[in-house]
Parts: sequence; structure tokens; C-alpha cells
Amino acid sequence: MLAYDEVQKHRSADDCWVIINGIVYDLTDFIKNHPGGVKAILDNAGRDATKLFREIHPPNALMSLDSSSRLGPVDPSTIPYLEEVLSPEELLRQAAREEMPVAENIFLLQDFEDWGQRVLSSTAWNYYRSAADEERTFDENRNAYRRYFLRPRILRDVTKGDISTSFVGIPMSLPVVIAPAAMAKLGHPLGEINLTRAAGRWGAIQVISSNASCSVEEMFEARNEGQHLIFQLYLNKDRKASAALIQKVERLGASAIMFTVDVCWDSKRTRDVRGKSSGTSRTTSDTKSISSKAPQGGVAAAIGGYQDRHLTVNDIAFIRANTSLPIIVKGVQSVEDVQLCVDHGVEGVVLSNHGGRQADYSPAPIDILYEMRCLRPDLFTKIDVMVDGGIRCGADVVKALALGAKSVGLGRPILYANGTHGEEGVSRVFEIIQEEIVNTMRNCGTPSLKDLTPQMVGPAGPWVGSNRPPYMPFPDVDQA
Repeated sequence: MLAYDEVQKHRSADDCWVIINGIVYDLTDFIKNHPGGVKAILDNAGRDATKLFREIHPPNALMSLDSSSRLGPVDPSTIPYLEEVLSPEELLRQAAREEMPVAENIFLLQDFEDWGQRVLSSTAWNYYRSAADEERTFDENRNAYRRYFLRPRILRDVTKGDISTSFVGIPMSLPVVIAPAAMAKLGHPLGEINLTRAAGRWGAIQVISSNASCSVEEMFEARNEGQHLIFQLYLNKDRKASAALIQKVERLGASAIMFTVDVCWDSKRTRDVRGKSSGTSRTTSDTKSISSKAPQGGVAAAIGGYQDRHLTVNDIAFIRANTSLPIIVKGVQSVEDVQLCVDHGVEGVVLSNHGGRQADYSPAPIDILYEMRCLRPDLFTKIDVMVDGGIRCGADVVKALALGAKSVGLGRPILYANGTHGEEGVSRVFEIIQEEIVNTMRNCGTPSLKDLTPQMVGPAGPWVGSNRPPYMPFPDVDQA
């Protein structure tokens, strides 16, 4: 066994050891290839990095290291005992958790966000909440839904209804999926396993993130019999690795591949970067010498270094050559690119701007959906459409479905609920959103999804003149 004081001697880029799960690893050869950059490892060189490692990486991440990197166990008797002293911030979070209501007493999705801000670690909150640059698109995603209002119809039998649907042929009990949000372990030790189990309870679909903090095997093992999982794919710079991954998730039982295309370049996720820069990271001559080359920033930079930024439509054919599963393109931000996906045989698209985390001032997905309904309604018969970003209540879901979406994705609310209440919190999100969808639909005279029509939603204000939706017939022509 290796003594702790020996480990502490190896703290440079040319001689770098770390302790993970009681084992000492020599990362000197690996450090320059670390997807999160050199600095992320050097900040923890000569130390026990177990806690940080578990928050970000799945358990099998160490399997990619050469066996010679494993130096052996650290002698636990040599590790100095350090009494844990909570910081003022941690004491406030602890007090907030004691005050926080149980999941069943949370009544709005916004409540999970409000409590999440109070009880999550600064690392988790900054990563989950962060958005690009000035966060204009993040704000607009939410605000845009407030510009669309419903037109309820009356004197209709709403005693029986059905909100089940399907997306690219995959059945779901309600039109809400868990969007591929990463790093669930930052909020709860069980991470994405909580999401899988809660989705299974509700007959909902979970989209597994390529950057999940649990392994894909763990999530597939946690699902119920017959439960559908979609795998979200970031293409690797090494296409052979991507091909192997696609084939692996198909063997495990994935129901579709969701190809994310809107991370065309790095972005500054401001809160995440600020949170990282305000920490206590160690600056050395080694980190300074590589600072201009290594990815800088917070959690996002630490997990995305392997991703290929040079994507083209030819990559759809590459994915198709490696799977028989339906392909969904996520990150479509124009009507023209919906047509592009149709032209290349894609089964589904997700209108999304990555939750406002990539190009600031990109359009809100609900606005692109409205443009499709007004300008290219024929596309809804050619490809399945999902939207995500900014959805915070059941009425938002109903608006999107009435305009032609087959389902919607929830990302941040799921992560907040997992961070506050674990699996019970995620399950409560589904309970709240289902109740709100049903209530909204029936109060609009539409008990089932098949009863929703575009004529039931449009811009706020009177539907006269230029504000009248082009698909809306005049009352004296058709009142049905």
C-alpha cells in the first residue's frame, strides 16, 4: 500500500497521482487527453478526488485507463483525519433542507427550482441553471410561452379523456419526456437512476444523456419491464467510438437515437464559469503553461471535451449505417432545418436551443413551432415534432401540443426535483404536470389529445387583423 504523504509528492503535469475510491492512479500519461482538460485534474493532484469524481463520472469511467495507471491502494492509516467544518454557505443549505416541504407538498414546478436554489451545492446550481452569455435566450424560452393563449370551447363532454401518445412510434402514457439533462449526481447520489425509476412509474420516456453521471448499463438495469429509453448522442471526434456506442445502446434495448446537433461550438455558460473561477482551484506553473490550450470553465467544459464540433448532414447517414433505430435530431432552430431533416429521412426532430446554453439570442422553440404551423403545416405529417426549453406548467404543454408537437421535453425541472427530493421529487414533477395538462385540456373542452387543434391556441390579445393566426377560420365560416 502507498502512503498518503507519498501521493502528495506527485502534483505536477509531468508527475500526477490522484486517489479515487481508495486506489492511487498515475494520470501523467492520461492528463493531456482528459476531456475536461489538464487543469481539472491538476487541481486535485496529490489528493483524494473521490467525491468530485463520483459527482461527474459514471463508475465505469476508470475502465478506459491503462492497467499500468493503477498503482495500488492507499494506506488508510496514513490519511490524516480532517474534521469536516461546514462553510456558512453549507450551513444555510443544511438549514434550508430542514425547512423544505416534502415532495407531496410541492405544487408547482417553479417550487422545485426555488428550493433547488436554496439547497443545491453551488456547483450543482451553477451547472443546472447556467445559460449562455447574457442569458437572453434562457429568459425568452420561458417568456415566449406567455405570448400564446388558449381559446377554450364550451358545452363539450369532458368526463372521459386520454393523454397517452407516441413519438417516433414509441408509446408513452403522457406527452412529456425527460430531456437529456446531464450530471444528475451533482444533485443526488443516485443520479440518473432516480430519473429512470420515476419515468418507469409514470410510463414516461427518459432520454439518456451521453454525459450522464451514471453508466448506460446502470440505467437500463434500473428500468421496468417494457420501459422505453432513448439514447442521446454527442458524436465523438473518434467516429469508431461513436459507432461502438450506438451499437452498444441498441443491444441494451434503446428505442431510438437522439442526435444532438446544436452544440456547434463552445459557449460561455456564464454562471457555471463564474462558479468555477470563484472556487479554490490551485494555480501552478503547470496550469499556467497549458491555460491557453485546455478547456476552461465549469462542469460543462469538464465533460464535453470529446465531442466533435464539426457536424454535417452526412453524420445522419453515419448514424443510420450503425443502427436500425429511429433517429431524432435535437437542436433544430428553423423551419428550413426541419425540412432538411425530412429530406434526410429523419423520423423526429426536437425544436430546441439547448435550454439557452449555446447561441444566445436564438429563437424560442415555441416560436419556431408557431412558424411551422403558420408557414409549413405539411411538415407535421412528414416528421414527428417535440419541443423543449421554457416549459414550466401543464398549460405550456397543451399550447405546444395544440400547435402540432407530439410531446415536450423537461430538463431543468427534473434536475431540480432530483436535487431536492430524489426519485420522489422527479415522480412528483410528473404528477404535477399530468394534473395540469388534464385540468387545462378539460377546461378547454378537449378531454383527449386527439381533440386538440391549432385553432385553440394563438398569440395573446384579440385575434383580429395581423394578430389573427393564418390557420384560424373566421367565426361566420366555421365555428367547430
